[in-house]
Amino acid sequence: MNTLRATPTLTTRFAYGTRVLRQDSGLAEDQMRQVAPSIFATGKHASRSERYSYIPTIDVLRGLQKENFRPVMVAQGASRVEGKADYTKHLIRLRHGEPNQRDEAQEIILINSHDGVSAYQMLAGLFRYACANGLVVGDVVEDLRIPHKGQVQDRVIEGAFRVLDQFQAVDEHTDAMKALPLQPAEERAFATAALALRFGENTVADFGGHTAAPVTAEQLIEARRPEDLGHSLWHTFQRVQENVIRGGQSGRGPKGRRLHTRPVNSIDRNVSLNRALWLLAEEMRKLKA
Repeated sequence: MNTLRATPTLTTRFAYGTRVLRQDSGLAEDQMRQVAPSIFATGKHASRSERYSYIPTIDVLRGLQKENFRPVMVAQGASRVEGKADYTKHLIRLRHGEPNQRDEAQEIILINSHDGVSAYQMLAGLFRYACANGLVVGDVVEDLRIPHKGQVQDRVIEGAFRVLDQFQAVDEHTDAMKALPLQPAEERAFATAALALRFGENTVADFGGHTAAPVTAEQLIEARRPEDLGHSLWHTFQRVQENVIRGGQSGRGPKGRRLHTRPVNSIDRNVSLNRALWLLAEEMRKLKA
C-alpha cells in the first residue's frame, strides 16, 4: 500500500508571462489571486456583448468548494493585448473528497476566460504522484462546454459531478494500459508517433533514417526515475508524456546547433497535446488487444 504523498507548493513559469501553482492540500484564494488574477475578474472584457452572461470564475469555484471540490492547481495564460490580462484564459484542476492511496489522483479540469476566447470547459484529468505528471484524459470521458449564458454556476457544478461519475471508466482504461506489455519496437513506434504530435509530421524518420526532430524516439522513452522503469504501455506512455511535455532533453536543431527541448508552455497546447498522447495510448491499447 502506498503512503499519502504531500506535494509542496510549486510555482513555475508555464508559458510566456504565465504562471502555475500546485498544492495537493488545496489552494487558498490569496494564493490563487497571485498566480491567476483573472479568476477574480470583477467584470467581463469590454469586447463582450450584453448576451454574454458574466459570472466570475471565483463564484463558480466557491460553489464547487461547497460540494467538496478543492482547487489543487491554477494557471493563467498571458495576453499581449493591452487591457486583457485581467480577463484572459485560466485553468483550475480540482479534486473531490479526501486524498486516496492510489498512484494517481482524479482531477476535474476547469478552463475559462472572461475575454470571449473560451466558454467554461470541463475535462477529466489524472495526476501521477511518481513524476508529478498532470494527464488529460482523451475520449474516455465526455468533455463539457458551457457557454456564458444562463445559470452557468449550477451547470458547471452539475458538469463536475458528471465528469466525476465517469472516472470508473478511466480507471478501467488505466488498469488495462498497466497490464499490457510492449515490445521494444512497439515502444519506439509509440515514441515516433509522439514526436510527430509534438514537432510536426515531418519529424518522422525518412527512408535514410534521418529526422528533423531535435530529439529521437529513443530519447522520449528514457526514464527519469526508477518508478518509470518498465515496459508496459502505461510506463511507456508516462515516460513519453513527461519528456514531451516538460522538455529539457539534449538535442540538435536543423542546422546542428546544440539545444535543449522546451517545455510545452501554453494552456491550450498543453491540454491538446496531453489529450493527443492519451488518445495515442488508447489506440496502441486497442491494437495490442
